Amino acid sequence: MKYVILAIVLFVLLDVIIRLIVKKINDVHLRKERERALQTKIEVDFGQEVKTLKRVEVKNPKAKILAVDDEPIILDSFRKILVLDGYSVDTVESGKEAISLLKNHHYDFVFTDLKMPEMDGVEVTKTVKNIRPDIDVIIITGYATVETAVETMKYGAMDYVQKPFSEDELLDLVNKSLIKRTEKIKDKLRPRVQIIRLSEKENSISNEFLIPGGVFISEGHTWMSIDQGGTVLVGLDDFARKVIGQIDSIDFPNLGMHVQRGKTLFSIIQDNRAIPFKSPISGTVSKINNALAQDKDKFSVTPYEKNWICKIETDDIDTDIGKLKIGKSAVLFYQDEIKRCKKYIKNDTHKEDKDLINYYYQLDKSLLQKLELDNWQKFVDEFFIR
Repeated sequence: MKYVILAIVLFVLLDVIIRLIVKKINDVHLRKERERALQTKIEVDFGQEVKTLKRVEVKNPKAKILAVDDEPIILDSFRKILVLDGYSVDTVESGKEAISLLKNHHYDFVFTDLKMPEMDGVEVTKTVKNIRPDIDVIIITGYATVETAVETMKYGAMDYVQKPFSEDELLDLVNKSLIKRTEKIKDKLRPRVQIIRLSEKENSISNEFLIPGGVFISEGHTWMSIDQGGTVLVGLDDFARKVIGQIDSIDFPNLGMHVQRGKTLFSIIQDNRAIPFKSPISGTVSKINNALAQDKDKFSVTPYEKNWICKIETDDIDTDIGKLKIGKSAVLFYQDEIKRCKKYIKNDTHKEDKDLINYYYQLDKSLLQKLELDNWQKFVDEFFIR
């Protein structure tokens, strides 16, 4: 037995060593490729408007950068430092040339010197943010103009770098700025919330959070609706369904069970762990959805309509409804929950989980089942048991 264990350990160590060697070889190859790109930088002819343009492109760049400075030596430094770190870089020597390029080319960042003839860095910043507000601007400044550089932030500049700068200083700033930009973009692309006239086909292909018109939503992520016969249906809402992901089984309430609003009504089972959901209303359970019990995969189509968990004969529906959310208030609640979810992941999860879901994981992609046990339980407590 000990030889088997030893063999496994040796195999794992060998695998790690091979992976490290392969990574090292790939890194060396990538650096040589970028060095060749620097040596053969392209001087592109775009006419008189951008006659000083020098372009160095790399495969799969971290970001595309346009740098403008009237000192060629500064631009040479930008190209050398940033290209070797994996950025594609265009450089020009005047603000007007930079603006001409922006009209027809995409960049993630514009680095602009503050003091330049004809069009200074302040004007470049204003113009960039006017015609391409999606591009982030970083100011290049000398010690004497730091105050002015800070002033440009009111026009939309993200940050500034002082001349002279070291390689480490520039890379640190650019890499941090890229992280900020990525987070900002992901935040803008957060999932949408829609009130819809629900059809199963619509919901099966949608990546949005959906709330059918006329459905009430509780803070614990159960829904309630009243059918044409006056019967109250209760189920799991779309936020919970998408965030939970894998559902192994459903622990249904007992027929005839009387439940108070805010007490556990049913549980969703995932990896032998129970996620309890509280009743949105007080009353007696009058029917269980046996069709859902036999085919829990119906949830993958929609958690609403025919996929209710149980029916309840209510005690005081008028009072209970006043504590639920519907229409605009339900949409606002979902939007707040999405923000809270992202904040929770960013601040309270382990680094391993952050790496796994990039801490802005799309919230329709089974987030809960990707968390480790302690974070899993904290998330359940924070969003469902409250």
